[in-house]
Amino acid sequence: MHFVIKLFPEIIVKSAPVRKRFTRQLYNNLNILVKRISPSLKVRRDWEKLEVVGPEDSAVKTKVAQVLANTPGIAFFYQVTQFEFETLDDIYQHTAQIWGDHLAGKTFCIRAKRTGSHDYSSVEIERYVGGGLNQNHATGGVRLKQPDITIKLEVKNNTLFVVQREVGGLGGFPLGTQDPVLSLLSGGFDSTVASYLAIKRGLRTHYLFFNMGGRAHEVGCKEIAHYLWQKFGSSHQVRFISVPFEGVVAEILGTISQANMGVVLKRMMLRAASKVAQEFNIEALVTGESVAQVSSQTITNLSVIDRVTETLVLRPLITSDKGDIIATARAIGTEEFAANMPEYCGVISKKPTTRAKLAVVEQEESEFDLSVLEDAVARMTVQSILNVLEATDYQQADEFGYVPTGAEVIDIRHPDEQESAPLLVDNKPVKHIPFYLLAKSIAELGSQQQYLLYCDRGVMSRLHAGQLSEEGYPNIGVYRPN
Repeated sequence: MHFVIKLFPEIIVKSAPVRKRFTRQLYNNLNILVKRISPSLKVRRDWEKLEVVGPEDSAVKTKVAQVLANTPGIAFFYQVTQFEFETLDDIYQHTAQIWGDHLAGKTFCIRAKRTGSHDYSSVEIERYVGGGLNQNHATGGVRLKQPDITIKLEVKNNTLFVVQREVGGLGGFPLGTQDPVLSLLSGGFDSTVASYLAIKRGLRTHYLFFNMGGRAHEVGCKEIAHYLWQKFGSSHQVRFISVPFEGVVAEILGTISQANMGVVLKRMMLRAASKVAQEFNIEALVTGESVAQVSSQTITNLSVIDRVTETLVLRPLITSDKGDIIATARAIGTEEFAANMPEYCGVISKKPTTRAKLAVVEQEESEFDLSVLEDAVARMTVQSILNVLEATDYQQADEFGYVPTGAEVIDIRHPDEQESAPLLVDNKPVKHIPFYLLAKSIAELGSQQQYLLYCDRGVMSRLHAGQLSEEGYPNIGVYRPN
């Protein structure tokens, strides 16, 4: 198994010391990530690329490719096969072994890169290999411009690398090359995509959730934060912080005018977020606001909101259209999360202002009891993202290492996980209901049948089984195969 990794172009153009630091960080990140897959995997680096090598194993190869596709700092990567060779004809024979059967009826060209001392040039490699493939296989012919297939070869001394496929990466900067940030996460499309974009830019992204009255909403945000971390940022540990905001909402409803409620709520969130950030030595906040998407996000209102804090507020989506935001959510696998997020908001103004006046807002806030906000911050809960899904305060559901007669298993994993590692249960039907659809779907299943929830580690299945048991579904258990 051999993968060749190319750095994001913005890394390559940086000064030598910065480029070296970014490359070293990406090397360290990949070491952490691939060692979790298999201790036999090794990461190597040089000035222009990194490599991941290990024993040939199709299952491990698939997992490595998934990691590389979702790790910030990678422009693209090649899956290659490595050969030792002596002659130019050896290069052709090895290339034909990999590509010969794939060229039927296809136009193609050869692109070769050569390093070392040889009796032939890169162009001569291209001509020889291309001619051999065209003469000995039923191809559609050689085409140098816009061929159906481009075969890439790299010759380094007496070693040949034949590229089997090229896969695009996330781009961005390696996680850990930039300072940490605190993302205000509501679980909707905007805050989720904003968090992803922060991770992609190399920012170690911690999560802050303001709970305004719904435990189901908090559970949903924990799940989406864990998903983002696990898929795009698990080389670094982060925190999930929850601040109880019901009291703050009640105080706003009692002291602030209808027109300014939305703006004041955002100002209270920034006040609280700044205190949390200061406690954890974080210098910037991330929000999902986009200009004029809602009334509180006009330029005037955003200006009034920002006056409440000296902490830097980053808004990755500030000029994004909603359609583009949803498209990004779809691409990164969070669209269904956001669309099914159980939200709660107790501050809904009938006639919200789009042009709040700072003096008026500050005058109204002078009636606000800020000790309520301070109490909310004092009662925040802080969890490592590693155990954020542990169902410590839920009713415990029964667990089974087998499927009882008449019971059905529900695979609640994300569709990506279901596809990459299908669950097989001998002679037992398996339903596929992702966890973010479970709350809506469970009522349709009925209460007569016994259902066992399944996920890889058992964490999310225990969480949802316990929550559903509390909600009056005694027929829900957990499936943990032996």
